Amino acid sequence: MTGNRRTRALAMAAALLLVLAACTAGFGDLKLRIAAGNPGGVYDKLAQTLATAWQNGLDIDRPQVLQTQGSPDNVAKVLAGQADVAFVAADVAADKYRDNPGLAALARIHDDYLHLVVRADSDIQSVGQLHGRRIAVGSPASGVEYIAERLLDAANLTSSVTKFRFDLDQSVAALLNGQVDAFFWSGGLPTPKLAAYNDRSALRMLDIGGLMPKMQAISPVYGTATIPASTYNLLLPVTTLVVPNFLVVRNTMADDVAEALVRGLFDARPQLADANPAALSIDVHPGIETQPIPLHPGALRYYRAQKT
Repeated sequence: MTGNRRTRALAMAAALLLVLAACTAGFGDLKLRIAAGNPGGVYDKLAQTLATAWQNGLDIDRPQVLQTQGSPDNVAKVLAGQADVAFVAADVAADKYRDNPGLAALARIHDDYLHLVVRADSDIQSVGQLHGRRIAVGSPASGVEYIAERLLDAANLTSSVTKFRFDLDQSVAALLNGQVDAFFWSGGLPTPKLAAYNDRSALRMLDIGGLMPKMQAISPVYGTATIPASTYNLLLPVTTLVVPNFLVVRNTMADDVAEALVRGLFDARPQLADANPAALSIDVHPGIETQPIPLHPGALRYYRAQKT
């Protein structure tokens, strides 16, 4: 072998080693913190599963799943640099984005349905009849409280009700023992805890269809949806509000990291669906629908490669 050939061969071998190293190195030094929610909630279950999927797919230490109060807390942590990825309801994300355009989306994931729950034997038949009642509006600084406060305002009930800031477990207990007359919850269909109680027909949902025009004027991310009667063993279906959930990051995240996170999300769909049925709706095509939050350039690169 001549000197020139030997030099070219060594150069090719070195290049091949670099390529192989790049393929196997992954993102070994990457540290991630995921802002999720209350232990055992939908955000938390999906975040735990996603953390394992990203650990294996990106060859990194398992991301830390942060227990939080919910969407407002989550997006605040991302913007403050205290978390790298956050689960957040679209209404909260949209409001925060107006104040801080440093936010970017990786994907739309699942949708949450607003539940306005009373006891099955309650005399309350409409939202207007909540006047003067005691209502649990969700955990402090949670996404549930965020929507509940808006709906009470839209119904002109803000100053005429007594509010309790309870999580879902506390809300169900308080309703059944008579401490409150109604409670709000926002979650996937079905929410297992509510479905379990309604095996005994203990709970009933109020229809909020009449307030949807006002709610959609407050935020265009709100959609109108139906909770089928069969979901919770109800006598009739009810019209309610639906709000998407996003995975968000700061727009300063490296493009290759954002692209890898989105790829890992969609590769992990079977495991996410096993963790919670809400994840069955996670799909590439609706995944790009994160308006008004712009997609991160790395996420956009992934979607374009999928021809979505």
